Amino acid sequence: MKIEFLESISSHWKTMMMILIIVIITTIITRVVRWLMGRSFINSSNKLRVDATRYKFLKNATSLIIWIFALAAIISLIPELKALAYTLFAGAGILVAVIGFAAQQAFSNIVSGIFIVLFRPFRVGDLIKVGSRDYGLVEDITLQHTVLNNFENKRIIIPNSIISSETIVNDSIEDAKVCCWIEIGISYDSDVELATTILQEEAVKHPLCIDTRTREDRDNHKPQVAVRLLSFGDFSVNLKADVWTSDPLMMRQLRSDINKAVKVRFDAEGIEIPFPYRTLVYKNDLTKSKQKPQDN
Repeated sequence: MKIEFLESISSHWKTMMMILIIVIITTIITRVVRWLMGRSFINSSNKLRVDATRYKFLKNATSLIIWIFALAAIISLIPELKALAYTLFAGAGILVAVIGFAAQQAFSNIVSGIFIVLFRPFRVGDLIKVGSRDYGLVEDITLQHTVLNNFENKRIIIPNSIISSETIVNDSIEDAKVCCWIEIGISYDSDVELATTILQEEAVKHPLCIDTRTREDRDNHKPQVAVRLLSFGDFSVNLKADVWTSDPLMMRQLRSDINKAVKVRFDAEGIEIPFPYRTLVYKNDLTKSKQKPQDN
């Protein structure tokens, strides 16, 4: 009895050691493979400018395949799990139906991720807006989800199936140039031409502002920054300047810098930025004004 007990313990310890060895070896192999793929990508990107999107997706898929083989090896070491696996495979039709129903969303994410990598509506490093969500920089595309890093340095994790069904605004694809709109209102008695000139001068002076004019536009003396009278408001004449930049990530900084510079120039040049006026009438004053003629 003791011999059988000792043999059972010894057998279990051997199995546990084998499982531990498989996990350790799988971890090492996964890290080595990912390191080699990363090294290969860096060397290739320096020469051929390889897209990082496919590299990251392939790296994640390779890691998944390695761990699937490791799991299969672990199952083969445990008789109970091995018998269970044979039983499950014997009823493969029912198993496939159950797994397919339970993992429908997971498979949908994987298929959507493959389509994203193949058709590339966006790539790793692109600045995109998904539906009504905030803009974010694409950090990673995994088998299940896409990771965005927004301007607050928060990670937005969106399932691939959802991101595939949403409208995507990509500021980086094909042409990274974006138009930054600078809108400002001036009072009705301010000089519109002077305000337009100030807007153009301050925008052109900014290092992030680029010239998108054609040769024909320059020959016709078309301004680098177009300023239009947008509308007549209740309290202001509203102007809008089109300022182009080649870096979408710096668009907010560009708008902030120009707004500050324009405010300083407007104050120096006597251009008023109006604010709403309100006239308050107190009911007591109205009562007194009505009573005065009667007293006389």
